This record gives sequence, C-alpha cells and structure tokens, in this order.
Amino acid sequence: MLPSQVLEAFACLPNEGILLDCTLGGAGHSALLLQAHPGWQLIGLDQDPNARVAAAKKLSPYQERVQIIATNFACYQPASPVVAVLADLGVSSHQLNQAERGFSFRSDGPLDMRMNPEGVGETAAALIDRLTETELADLLFNNGEERLARRIARKLVAEKPWDDGKRGTAALAYAIAGCYPPKQRHGRIHAATRSFQALRIAVNDELGALETLLDQAPHWLQSGARFAVISFHSLEDRLVKNSFKSNPSLHVITRKPLIADAAEEASNARARSAKLRVSEKL
Repeated sequence: MLPSQVLEAFACLPNEGILLDCTLGGAGHSALLLQAHPGWQLIGLDQDPNARVAAAKKLSPYQERVQIIATNFACYQPASPVVAVLADLGVSSHQLNQAERGFSFRSDGPLDMRMNPEGVGETAAALIDRLTETELADLLFNNGEERLARRIARKLVAEKPWDDGKRGTAALAYAIAGCYPPKQRHGRIHAATRSFQALRIAVNDELGALETLLDQAPHWLQSGARFAVISFHSLEDRLVKNSFKSNPSLHVITRKPLIADAAEEASNARARSAKLRVSEKL
C-alpha cells in the first residue's frame, strides 16, 4: 500500500542503519526499502505465522540483512536506535481472503478475527457472547462509528450464543444488515462493514497497541530518523495525527496525509482508505 510514497518518505535517510517494520505482513514495503537502501538491516515484526512465512520468502534475496520476530509491535523494544520505523495498520489482502480467519463477510468463515491465529486471545464470537447489550453497543459505536450500534447490539445479544460453531461471518453479516432499513442494506459500503471493523479492533486491541507504539517509537529513533504510519480509518488516523503533533521530539513532515494516486486506487480498491503520515526525530 502506497509503495512510492513510503519510498519517498524514507529516501532522504542515511544508507546505514536499522529499519523496523512493525507490521511486516508480506514484506512488500520492506523489500522495496532494502533494495533502495543497500546498507540497511531489517527487523520485521508480525504475530501472524502465515505472514512470517510469506515475508521470509519475499525477503530471501536479503537474508543476511533480515531478522523476523514473532511478536505484536506493542510488546517489542529494539536493542539499539533505528533509522526508520514503519507501521502499516491495515489487514492484509491475504488475511481478508482466508475465510477461516473470519475477517471478511465475503466468504463464510468462523467468527475468529484474531491477528494471531494460534489460539491466543478471545475470538469475535466469544467476545459478542461475553458482552452485555450496552457494552456491545458502546464497542460498535466507539470502534466502528456505527450509528445503529444499539439496534445491532440488541439483535446480536438476542441471538446468542454465537460461539457455538454453527454460525459464522455470513450469519453475523446477515444479522447486522437486517438492522438497517431495506433501502440502506445494499450501498457502496456493506451494512456490516463498520461492525466487523469494530469487533476486529476489539479482538486485537488495535487502538491500544497503536497508542503504545505512538508513545514508544519516538524513543527508538536516532536523531534525524523517520517514523511513518499508514492508517485505514479515522480512529487510527486521528491518533497518529494528534500524537505526531503533540510529541515535542518529533517534527511533522506530512501536514496532510499522503494518499494513493489514481493508478493505485484503480488497481487496489483498499488503497482508497490508506493515509500515510510521517514524522522526523529532532
């Protein structure tokens, strides 16, 4: 996502140092940056084992320069200062396309939504079943900005249990869409999109992890190093924007976020939501 913008954001940096990719994924960004900066070493973080396998394959030409670590970025501390920190906060296309991960309602799958699929943490189904109607409504409104949060929460709670292995993402999306008036169920954005986002954020504590990263990452940067974050919804972008502006050790490079050009939007619809913000250590 935004490959040319990421390359440009880091183009001015020294050719020696450590790149910390906090969300390695398939390593598309890291591969481009290692090629552009032959003197860089990479530390890549990802809690998804499938992503780590894909990244290792992608980065095989740079093997001696690469260290891949199985962790959530909120739990990591580098041993020495780094020249660049990158975090791409989006769910990968690979994750969305795997029905068994439960991130998407395009194909039916279990209500999981965990970034780490190795049995760590609470699934989306278990979360729905655990919360009260009020708690679920607040979650849908705060994490998804869903205006029908209370109506949806009431329906989902009435249809418990969801963690019984019988119903998955298709049933959840159908239940949510049924809370909308008929004319609003088939717009450009699916009626369940905001609720799925809200549940995924909660299952993975994405906003809490991002707040930790925004607090800690400036301390990892050497002088003149850059910190770049790609966000995909207003909750994330607002956190990044305000954190960059309020941190006295950072200089904001992007007064307005960098977005995809027309060519990338045409080839990748998800790129329309991507926003890149960049700051530099004073």
